[in-house]
Amino acid sequence: MTKPLKKILHVEDEPDIRAIAKMSLEKIGQLEVESCASGKDALDRIATFAPDMVLLDAMMPEMDGPEVLRQLRARDDTKHLPIVFMTAKIQAAEIEEYMELGALKVISKPFDPMSLHQQLKDIWLANQD
Repeated sequence: MTKPLKKILHVEDEPDIRAIAKMSLEKIGQLEVESCASGKDALDRIATFAPDMVLLDAMMPEMDGPEVLRQLRARDDTKHLPIVFMTAKIQAAEIEEYMELGALKVISKPFDPMSLHQQLKDIWLANQD
């Protein structure tokens, strides 16, 4: 039996995007969402929230998404955690870099708030053992 996707840690430095994604995932997708405004915030809060998946912005000040992913992969408690990037930088080279770092998928911005939850659930199901 596949474990359902329930908890998303969303890391996004833009407050408007953070708010729209949270509302979309919670209200439409019925998911529990913890929103973080920075990579450091995410790394500090991830252990207590214990998400099923991380939705991670690629371009953030101070610590970008790829660095957050590297740090998550270095920790025993998060090294196998599913990570999905959401970014406006969707050039082939960037997507390849994110996938090589261990991301499951890259969702482009702007995203569709009505289907974001389903995109994440589909990615989740496709990557269950």
